[in-house]
Amino acid sequence: MSSVSVTPKPFVPVLAPGQPALAEFSPARRTYGQILKSSAVIGGSSVVNIGLGIVRTKVMALLLGPAGVGLLGIYSSISDLARTVAGMGINSSGVRQIAEAVGTGDTGRIARTVTTLRRVALLLGLLGALLLAALCLPISQISFGDSRHAGAIACLSLVVLLGSVSGGQLALLQGVRRIGDLARASIWGGVLGTLSTIVVVCLYARAGDARRGIVPSLVCVAVMGIAVSWWYSRKTDVERVPMRWAEISAEVSGLLKLGFVFMASGFMAMGVAYLVRIIVLRKIGEDAAGFYQSAWTLGGLYVGFILQAMGADFFPRLTAVAKDNRECNRLVNEQAEVGLLLAGPGVLGTLTFAPLVIHLFYSARFGPAVEILRWICLGMILRVASWPMAYMVLAKGARQVAFWTELVGNALQVGLIWLCVLRFGLSGTGIGFFGSYIFYCFLVYAIVRSMSGFRWSAANKEIGLLYGVLIGVVFVAWYSLPRPLMVVSGVGITLLAGIYSLKKLCTLVPLERLPRLAQQLTVLLRWAPPPDRG
Repeated sequence: MSSVSVTPKPFVPVLAPGQPALAEFSPARRTYGQILKSSAVIGGSSVVNIGLGIVRTKVMALLLGPAGVGLLGIYSSISDLARTVAGMGINSSGVRQIAEAVGTGDTGRIARTVTTLRRVALLLGLLGALLLAALCLPISQISFGDSRHAGAIACLSLVVLLGSVSGGQLALLQGVRRIGDLARASIWGGVLGTLSTIVVVCLYARAGDARRGIVPSLVCVAVMGIAVSWWYSRKTDVERVPMRWAEISAEVSGLLKLGFVFMASGFMAMGVAYLVRIIVLRKIGEDAAGFYQSAWTLGGLYVGFILQAMGADFFPRLTAVAKDNRECNRLVNEQAEVGLLLAGPGVLGTLTFAPLVIHLFYSARFGPAVEILRWICLGMILRVASWPMAYMVLAKGARQVAFWTELVGNALQVGLIWLCVLRFGLSGTGIGFFGSYIFYCFLVYAIVRSMSGFRWSAANKEIGLLYGVLIGVVFVAWYSLPRPLMVVSGVGITLLAGIYSLKKLCTLVPLERLPRLAQQLTVLLRWAPPPDRG
């Protein structure tokens, strides 16, 4: 019997001398610590990638201009859409199945799932690449109104193939909760992808046409991604497993059944991104597509690390207790609480410094993106609040509910953005996004309440109300106060909000479990007595 050498490590804090025994800490406190730990690890990699993003987007903006950045966004949407369809959601469903197998300790089951996942990911990647290459002409016609971009779209088939295989390798790391390796893969993928992108586009720029380097740069990023994911996934020793046809069929069926829901959800999300860019391109123009692309990228940059941590660590943990409604509700509330505390100050800071952020990441030519960015920030804080609830639906395996929830939410988003673009112009893209998430929050809350009896905790109600008011004040101040006064008030509110979040986070985890610098700051601000070190 072949096996896989994967031993999930329970979260056990290292006790300092004189610290209370583990039993004296409540389960809730241990969970908060795990949330903060995973958020810090994934967040650390995101900070590095944000720095890389500053360099990458700045170079792209200077070399390509608004129209070129818009073209990059459309090509990226096409490849993402093709990857989502080709992948059939098996990477996400594979994470769930691997997490379930790890929870049982059945090494044979883990090996069968991982082996099947890798094989199916390669097969689907090949099929997706061939399909995109075959449909390059009609896709070019739909996207750009002509066939000039068909060759470039056909080249994106390589991105689809490499991305599918890479996704299968990363699913293994996520399923066994090797969060450190997942973060390191993200960092090195970002470093190598950024370097290759800049080099390729610069070479084409020297040859006279930087835009021709967009697709080759995307292919290079995919090559770096598969190399990095292979390097880290190989550390998890999965032996070859002899599998009968019945076992293969059962594993594939399990991957595809739930995978279809993930695929449909991802397809709808990518489809929305694609359709919005087409709406902007057709209704307003190429430069407007670049403004939207820049605002969308920056709007999700800070919040992204919270959502990445949510998918990397929270989803497998939630899956492990999916049958226990009380535990599910507790985990969702705690994840949302930490997410709001981390996201709130960042959203306030982005609202305050939106023009500076756009200028820093792009250039003064991207000024029209500021208004879109501010509206997107409002939607992003709602996304942080709603996604933990949405993950509960997936963790419980409620496939049909998850499918229809995402279908309604995404259809409403496209419809609202289309109407708002017609009414408000370019800023309507952000307004429609914010409006759709107001509806989505109410929808998913009603679903999980009927599914598990979920209710917001008192702490989340307090935090949500506080940040709702503060974000509303800073947002309205942009239109009602002189710019210098608005910036001063925004900075003050952001600093106070940051102190509030830091204090709350420090009280959620025992002082001895915090990093030494955080311990010293907490004691200095008199939020806690000095830790007893014996």
